[in-house]
Amino acid sequence: MPRLFGTDGVRGLANRELTADLALGLAQAAAAVLTQGRHAEERRSAGRRPVAVVARDPRVSGEFLTAAVSAGLASSGVDVLDAGVIPTPATAFLINDIRADFGVMISASHNPAPDNGIKFFSFGGTKLPDEVENRIESYLGRQKLAPTGGGVGRIRRFADAEDRYVVHLLGTLPNRLDGIHVVLDCAHGAASGVSPEVFTDAGAKVTVIGADPDGMNINDGVGSTHLDLLAQAVLEHGADVGIAHDGDADRCLAVDAAGNVVDGDQIMAILAIAMKGRGELTDDTLVATVMSNLGLRKAMEENGIRVVQTKVGDRYVLEALNDEKLALGGEQSGHVIMTEFATTGDGVLTGLHLVAEMARTGKSLAELATVMTVYPQVLVNVRGVDHHALDSDDVIAAAVSSAQEALGDTGRVLLRPSGTEPMVRVMVEAADQATAETFAESLAGVVRERLAL
Repeated sequence: MPRLFGTDGVRGLANRELTADLALGLAQAAAAVLTQGRHAEERRSAGRRPVAVVARDPRVSGEFLTAAVSAGLASSGVDVLDAGVIPTPATAFLINDIRADFGVMISASHNPAPDNGIKFFSFGGTKLPDEVENRIESYLGRQKLAPTGGGVGRIRRFADAEDRYVVHLLGTLPNRLDGIHVVLDCAHGAASGVSPEVFTDAGAKVTVIGADPDGMNINDGVGSTHLDLLAQAVLEHGADVGIAHDGDADRCLAVDAAGNVVDGDQIMAILAIAMKGRGELTDDTLVATVMSNLGLRKAMEENGIRVVQTKVGDRYVLEALNDEKLALGGEQSGHVIMTEFATTGDGVLTGLHLVAEMARTGKSLAELATVMTVYPQVLVNVRGVDHHALDSDDVIAAAVSSAQEALGDTGRVLLRPSGTEPMVRVMVEAADQATAETFAESLAGVVRERLAL
């Protein structure tokens, strides 16, 4: 049986793979596992029940899944604070802010509306390690906690959840955003309320698109995976910058005043240099994944900043940040983690600090982005191959070595097996697009020939 938890919680087509029964069972299993810590024991010894924060994005299936999760928790003796529709990073923040025992976010992030997901956060607002997720999964078939009388949990509205998060975000800013015109694309998602409010409160002039969620339009042609409308809106309104979130607002991408995309790598480069200048970049080090652009590493080297590379996935970025107690890391997709202020990627926080740097320096986003040259990057997915044999094939290794030697310092080659299907991802960066495409197709051909099933 395949593992239920994926790279970011449990996801699937709502009411097919991700059913109310499964949500109820997961919540009961999570209650059994996540209330075993010292903090929960202290609550019990004081005669109080464990507490969990539950929130969701606006997709329609989140309503019945929230009800199922809340029922599972309350029936297991956990008090539920229902925070309603708020971003994933807001949920993580609130768990830590009120010292809840754990929390649950119901969202499928940038996926389309018919999908949904369930993410668990532990005490402190951090994502669960694989071994804890495995324990929750193993508890699905076991006897559930079933208190009676006063031991049953209560479900209450977390009335000031959004206000707490807004105050927190505003308190992180090094300076106000006065004089900057921002277009916000909220992806008809969880940031539709909070992001316009906090940017306005911080002093920016704000124009909003993609902030009318109806339960089915989340990520539909808008948000960080569809930047055309944002670029168009920035040009139409003569704005200084556009900020795009995804459905649960844990990502941020941007466009400059001319409508050009500024991706997560470029955002990290800008923030890293600014934080180093303020003495806030711990050990002058940035954490990025192996998929980050070669231009990011070169820009950091030129500015005296070390780059720690991890596997793809924000959980691996966070692990590296925590291991070395570092301040900044993220992914090209716009998943940026600022550990002084957040325990996970926060798209609203990232956007605020990016625009704050524009306001502080008086520079346009295009000017700030010149700190990094983006190398053309080509990705070819080779399907139907034995991806497990990739690392042991000497012919493929020789082809990769030859390509890397030919590219020299002006390019990079990365072959990566998929973790979920028979596929190998071939990524090549080069000084120009044609060279990157030529090497990528050539290496993809070698992979198909050597590993075909």
